[in-house]
Amino acid sequence: MPEPDDVDVARAQEYSLLSALLLTSPDRQLLDRLADLAGDNSELGRAHAALAAAASGADRDNVEREFFTLFVGVGRGEILPYASYYMTGFVQGRPLADLRATLRRLGVERSEGQVEPEDHAAILMDIMASVIGGTIPAPAGTDREIFDAHLAPWIVRFFSDLERSAAAKFYAGVGTVGRVFMEIERHAFLLSEPHP
Repeated sequence: MPEPDDVDVARAQEYSLLSALLLTSPDRQLLDRLADLAGDNSELGRAHAALAAAASGADRDNVEREFFTLFVGVGRGEILPYASYYMTGFVQGRPLADLRATLRRLGVERSEGQVEPEDHAAILMDIMASVIGGTIPAPAGTDREIFDAHLAPWIVRFFSDLERSAAAKFYAGVGTVGRVFMEIERHAFLLSEPHP
């Protein structure tokens, strides 16, 4: 399997960052690293700069409470970060079964002790990072297959909901980075389609 190029390394890093931020509340070390993110004048660069500014002024306890309110809650969080929920209105629906079939084909098994279903946004971000980065050996084009089938139908709506949530202060910036990056990914995959 060929080594990933610089663009794929950057893509894998972006997916890994989103995965880490959606799986659990960032600790002080991650917030400090985020505060050092550099931006540029691109839409994603501006989103990175805004996230860096939010991280530099963030109180760790407030971010932890925000994560709880958004994704855990008492009974349930404000936002349910699952493909099944966004695509069908139900958690653990057909989209999860379809994803599990894709993962079985790739030889990927559920981690022991993993409580979240595989269609959780954080897990999907991690799967994409691993496929792009080569940690999960897969044929060329698998990243696009996973994106088209398991992310494209819902992930921009999820990040937009996160971006606009009244409960999101720090996480509004995560929503912006996620939305912009997913739009870039979708556009790049469209541009790579063969033309008749």
